[in-house]
Amino acid sequence: MPSSVIRSFAYDEPARRLDIEFVSGRVYAYHDVPPAVARAMAASGSRGGYFNRRIRDRYRFTRLPEASMAPE
Repeated sequence: MPSSVIRSFAYDEPARRLDIEFVSGRVYAYHDVPPAVARAMAASGSRGGYFNRRIRDRYRFTRLPEASMAPE
């Protein structure tokens, strides 16, 4: 389901890193995210809501260059 907040995201399971591109164009890498959390976000009916409830303010993050995510 499309999100009004999140443009795209990708999960690297071996690195436990969730990269999220927001509609603002900003891209962040969230570190040490368990696979179950990433799967639940992918299955969520509201990815923005899931992000706010389960990821934001819970995992360490770094900001990435805005062109770092490949287009879907």
